[in-house]
Amino acid sequence: MSARPLAVLVGPPGSGKTTVGTHLARGAGVAFRDTDQDVEAVAGKPITEIFVDDGEPAFRALESAAVATALAEHEGVLALGGGAVLDPATQDLLADYAARGGVVVFLDVTLAHAAPRVGFNQSRPLLLGNPRARWAALMEERRPVYERVSTLHVLTDGREPEAVAETVRESIDKELPA
Repeated sequence: MSARPLAVLVGPPGSGKTTVGTHLARGAGVAFRDTDQDVEAVAGKPITEIFVDDGEPAFRALESAAVATALAEHEGVLALGGGAVLDPATQDLLADYAARGGVVVFLDVTLAHAAPRVGFNQSRPLLLGNPRARWAALMEERRPVYERVSTLHVLTDGREPEAVAETVRESIDKELPA
């Protein structure tokens, strides 16, 4: 059987993918992997520098490759960058993963709850300018894709990361064969 992640987390900036994913992985006794970190490792520089030096298309190409690699080889909990789901090839890979019984979790969050988590700082290149308006626009574009690729939808507003991870873990446990 090919390796596959225990769960794949998708969602916008501030939804808790990294924090929830770390708790979920720890509780399940598996490794956590974040494709944004994979992209930075391959590029040898932070995502903001990739955007500035090489442009968004170069970043998206690195991201698509990182997602494909991680889906093929990672057995733990995997978090995707917020925009990774926009790539049609990534959507196809997630559909295949879900069809084989994989769990794709859409960690949803409203702007009111994302803002304090994200801080809308300069390290998020797609949120430069008016970060709240940019986040809302990104979410309007991405929400239908998050909903389409996910097999589980969890709202994180007002919830502690540990509680969200427990909700996800319980759902995974129900899906796994006994």
